[in-house]
Amino acid sequence: MRLVAAVGMALCAVGWSGLAHAQNAKLCDKPRQMEGFKTCADVEKAEAEGTVVLYSTDPEAGQAKLVGAFMKAFPKIQAKFFRLQAGALYAKLLSERQAKSYLVDVIQLSDMGMILDLQRKNGLVQYVSPEMAAFKPEYKSKPEGYWTWGSVIMGGIAYNKKNTTEAEAPKKWEDLLDPKWTDGISVKVSNSGLQHGVWFMLKPLLGDDYFKKFEAQKPRAFDSYVQQYGRLVDGQDKVIMGAQYSGAVEFTAKGAPIGFVFPEKGLPAVSETYGIVAEGPHPNAGKLFMDWFLSPVGQKALADALALHSPREDVPPPPGAVPLSKMKLLIPADWDAFEKDRPSFAKEWDRIVGARRR
Repeated sequence: MRLVAAVGMALCAVGWSGLAHAQNAKLCDKPRQMEGFKTCADVEKAEAEGTVVLYSTDPEAGQAKLVGAFMKAFPKIQAKFFRLQAGALYAKLLSERQAKSYLVDVIQLSDMGMILDLQRKNGLVQYVSPEMAAFKPEYKSKPEGYWTWGSVIMGGIAYNKKNTTEAEAPKKWEDLLDPKWTDGISVKVSNSGLQHGVWFMLKPLLGDDYFKKFEAQKPRAFDSYVQQYGRLVDGQDKVIMGAQYSGAVEFTAKGAPIGFVFPEKGLPAVSETYGIVAEGPHPNAGKLFMDWFLSPVGQKALADALALHSPREDVPPPPGAVPLSKMKLLIPADWDAFEKDRPSFAKEWDRIVGARRR
């Protein structure tokens, strides 16, 4: 609750004016061909800066693999990262900028409302990467260049196949209201962009009473899907509601007995959105990282490191994963409405999970 309140206060209090940050708003005439991607960044200056800093919502172990792949391509640049859930991460960024402390070059947020707010505050540099041409218009900012979807994440239902048979497992979202799941369901905390997406997309489909009834199931809330799947494997919980699919792919690859359900009504989905932060300490390295990351090379590195799906149609799904084209995804059509819904969602979700937040 304190983190949500901090975000709300920061959104009201922080209104840095900044510049328009329109440098490189147009694609450079002659992008430089690198190994597997094109860049408009000054590579020599990026290497002289020697560092790039990423703020991300992804788990540390996978994030370390991703930045490790970048450093293998550019050994003269040390890639660092800092991880928090979306709400907490955005609150940290706003607090830093209010203090005129500029520590980060690239940010990834799993809540579109926050990235839109950051764009309005002139907190993002407009940089049209040569790799952005491969992304659909709805996956990019308007005007283009402020942010781009880096991956698509979706939530379904997960269970432990050793403790629950396929016949016993919930098949529909409504099945999670069965009393047999009481005190055995895990969810994400309200700071999670995906959990907000689950709430936002399921309420119109299932009715306002659904989550009121769901509260009676006494769900426990956790910060990371790693915690959720770990507890599921250990038998501490029976099912995960809004289970991040990439987590199921990741744990299954490690031999965990994870069953994943794609409910017929669909899987709520949101984006992990990336942008270059204004006044970043390493602007050239930030652009180079963005070009690499948005390319097939970087997107494959993301899939290998975190089992995440690329929005690019020329990049295959993570190993062992169902492709996006085979899923019924429920993606918000109105991101402004999604943004406006966050305070009421956070208040209600914190009440639902109550003292059972972990």
